[in-house]
Amino acid sequence: MRAAGKTVKFYTIGKKGKDQLARTYRNDIVREVEPGDLGKLTFAQVQEWGEDLTARFEAGDFDVAHLFFNKFVSVLTQEPTELQLMPVALSNDNAPAGASASVEYEPDEEEILADLLPRNVAVQLLRAQRENAASEQGSKMTAMDNATRNAGDMINKLTIQYNRTRQAAITTELVEIISGAEAL
Repeated sequence: MRAAGKTVKFYTIGKKGKDQLARTYRNDIVREVEPGDLGKLTFAQVQEWGEDLTARFEAGDFDVAHLFFNKFVSVLTQEPTELQLMPVALSNDNAPAGASASVEYEPDEEEILADLLPRNVAVQLLRAQRENAASEQGSKMTAMDNATRNAGDMINKLTIQYNRTRQAAITTELVEIISGAEAL
C-alpha cells in the first residue's frame, strides 16, 4: 500500500501482533490494546474498541480499515484472513438481476446505521478474537501431541538401547565365567 502512495496506520489488539508490528512500524501504531487473556474478553470490552474505531473513521482519521486474524479451519489448519472492516464491503451476489425495491425505514436509515456500524465492528472484532483463540488452542494441541509422540519414540529407542547394553554386559559376564571354568 505504501508503494501505491498510501499512508498505513496500525490499531493493534493483543500483544503478539503489536510486538511483531512494533519491530518495523513503531511510529505507525496509533493505538495498542493489550486486553490480557483474550479468551476471556466480553462483548462490552470489544464494543468499546468498535466505538473508538468508528469514531476515528467518522473523524476522517482513515479511509479504509482492514482486520487481520487467523481463521480456525481445523486443529491442524489455521488460515490467515483479511476482512475489510470499514467501510463495510457489500456484495450483491444474492440480489436478482435488475431488482430494486423502495423501502422505508423507521427510524431513518442514518439513525439505524449510526447504531449498527459500531455494533458490526464490535461483532467482527469479537469474531476475529474468537477465531484467533481457537487457532491458538489448536496449535497448542498439535504441538503437545507432537511432543508426546516424540517423547514416546525417544523412550522406546532408549529402552532398546538400555536392553542391548544390559544384554551385552550379561553376555560378557557369562563368557568370563565359562572361560574361568574351562581354565580350571
